Amino acid sequence: MDIYFGPNFTIALAVCFAAALSTVLGSVFVLFSKEPNPRLLAFGLAFAGGAMVYVSLVEIFLKAETSFAAIYEPKPAYLYATLAFFAGVLLIAIVDRSIPNPHGAISSTNGNDQSHIKRVGLLAALAITAHNLPEGLATFLATLDNPVVGIPLAAAIAIHNIPEGVSIAIPVYYATGSKNKALIATGLSALAEPAGALIGYAVLAPFLTPTVFAVVFGMIAGAMVFLALDELLPTAKRYAKGHETVYGIVTGMAALAASLVLFK
Repeated sequence: MDIYFGPNFTIALAVCFAAALSTVLGSVFVLFSKEPNPRLLAFGLAFAGGAMVYVSLVEIFLKAETSFAAIYEPKPAYLYATLAFFAGVLLIAIVDRSIPNPHGAISSTNGNDQSHIKRVGLLAALAITAHNLPEGLATFLATLDNPVVGIPLAAAIAIHNIPEGVSIAIPVYYATGSKNKALIATGLSALAEPAGALIGYAVLAPFLTPTVFAVVFGMIAGAMVFLALDELLPTAKRYAKGHETVYGIVTGMAALAASLVLFK
């Protein structure tokens, strides 16, 4: 693919940045919290977990299957998407085993463990950043080819990014007590979208076949589901005082479902 810097390039890059900035928007609400609140943390983590599970199984996995279906028959396409999904689960499980896990140091009566919350925030940020890289490239290339197609896609991604910002900002804020650090962490993750767009366009575009995209999206879906079930939801339950966890899960799923319905 030749490098092209025409009008659509500027539009595509601007659209990609705009979608990415909505991740930061999701973290802005922490500025209105006077101090870290365990019940807010529980709800926020559960919200993020519900959103991540829903978007992974309903949207990202479907992208993987669709990409495989462009090459293979429906049955093997679904099989390959499933294998990619569980490859992502296995990969994040290996990473999880490789990182010292503070779970054992946390008693059932003491949930105020800053190192654990920092770890949850870091893992959430890494998973979402990995998700944003191909997402940014997909938005950029779609808009570069046809802004009429790319801009609605970017709008949908922008709405999806809001709960992703929540999932990063809340644990970082609660662990550090710093609103600035929460915003910075969210901003760095958001920059993965335009970074993925530019890197992919300049270097990787000739190699980004539908098969590669399918495998990447399938693995990201698996990794995000594993993270939500292993880290976000158990931690949310630990900090909950009532029904914050289930309310957060349902609200997170509903937020993502609403965005998908609006932009289908």
